[in-house]
Amino acid sequence: MAEGMYTMNVNTVNKTVDMTVSGTFTPEKAQQFINDYQQKLSSINASEFILEFDCRDLDVVTKEMIPDLEQCLTLYKSSGFKKVEVGIKKSALISMQLKRLANNVGLTNFEVNQKY
Repeated sequence: MAEGMYTMNVNTVNKTVDMTVSGTFTPEKAQQFINDYQQKLSSINASEFILEFDCRDLDVVTKEMIPDLEQCLTLYKSSGFKKVEVGIKKSALISMQLKRLANNVGLTNFEVNQKY
């Protein structure tokens, strides 16, 4: 499994926050992601933005990483995005994991797209 990596870009013209995650995240990498997220989003009004999250190369979430992923989803909910769109490969398992976790934290404007 590849080490977890991510990119994050605030696109003020299109009113999107474009993120890409891949590989397998460690708790340390997840915390680094959260810190970067909070810093980058501190300058925008998230309710005017759509979070577009590319998870096509994300590995299946391990049991140990579920609390970290739930923390991230809670963070997206508290940010107040207009919508959270997650793009994945055609993986029923990852789709089910993400939808279940989003439901667990009450992230209702969450959508999984398998169009890639």
